[in-house]
Amino acid sequence: MFYAIISEDVTDSLAKRKPARADHIARLNALHDAGRLIIAGPHPAVDSNEPGDAGFTGSLVVAEFDSLAEAQQWADADPYIAAGVYAKVTVKPFKRVLP
Repeated sequence: MFYAIISEDVTDSLAKRKPARADHIARLNALHDAGRLIIAGPHPAVDSNEPGDAGFTGSLVVAEFDSLAEAQQWADADPYIAAGVYAKVTVKPFKRVLP
């Protein structure tokens, strides 16, 4: 089943994101390589694909896991959590309708 992992950043998270980004991306690439990643990316803090110093307000990952517990466990191990980037992470089932 698919699960949405919706993360909300702490205020001014950009400085915390940068050192943990490579490890964060590596985990997403592993999901992609396994054919389980549907979409992933950050939410820019401003209306721009390149927000610069404004940074980001959170992230969205939609991926396939065997259970909600497995999706939650994967989300809990995100390097951004250890780095203090995320203030809140919500994991919930996602039903893909389109495309």
